[in-house]
Amino acid sequence: MNIDALTGGAQLLLLLFARIFAMLAVAPVMSSSAVPGIVRAVLALLSSIIIYPWVAESGYPIPEAALQYAMLLLGEVLIGVVIGFMMTVVFTVFLVAGQFFSFQMGFGASEVYDPLAQVEIPLMGQFLNLVAMLVFLINDGLRKLFLYGVLGSFQSLRAWDLLERRQQFATLAVRSMVDLFRQAMIISFPILGTMLLVSVALGLLAKAAPQMNLLMLGFPLKIAIAFFMMFVTMPFLMEAFGKMIDAGFVEMAGFLTGVVPQAGGL
Repeated sequence: MNIDALTGGAQLLLLLFARIFAMLAVAPVMSSSAVPGIVRAVLALLSSIIIYPWVAESGYPIPEAALQYAMLLLGEVLIGVVIGFMMTVVFTVFLVAGQFFSFQMGFGASEVYDPLAQVEIPLMGQFLNLVAMLVFLINDGLRKLFLYGVLGSFQSLRAWDLLERRQQFATLAVRSMVDLFRQAMIISFPILGTMLLVSVALGLLAKAAPQMNLLMLGFPLKIAIAFFMMFVTMPFLMEAFGKMIDAGFVEMAGFLTGVVPQAGGL
């Protein structure tokens, strides 16, 4: 192997590593602070080595100019961030849903520090997020992330395609934000509706029996009913979580292939 071939191989391997490492740094589960950076780096390097022969055989032009190569490397990092962002939006839905009904349950001031995300999030949001991560792992989410995010992305999207698809990415980002709140409302609706009925019932009871201390009675009652509703609806929620995660992969595949899925993909 001559020097030029060796240099070209190292440059291509660095491009593969940049995209995969950026994706792992943003993607759900792997972006957690519980996963050391060295682990992400090793996984990215191993994945790069595994797919290197396939990408090299399919052809990946490497520019000779240093500035062009630097721009190409930056483009690979941006692609990895976008791929990880698509799945992160799906998991943000569960945090927002937890925020919606935490206040109605009486957990409005129950934000706890999440050592994984290194931010304060609602207690119920953290619970739903952990359930979603469990569903993600059970449904082979990491394998699908590797197939769609790594193999699929190098097959259909190159760094120089970013400028051509900037409008598509803007549309995808806006629609993802809309779908985020819509799906969060759908997830939290059973508990929100139940809490509304409980609040109305307590209000009527307060009018009928003003001597009762409904303030002390209302909080534990609403918490108990909310947890009961979560227990009843948990099988349906887990099924919905799985469908939303799969829809996130469909969105990812659509972006990589240049086909924008219809609105409401999440």
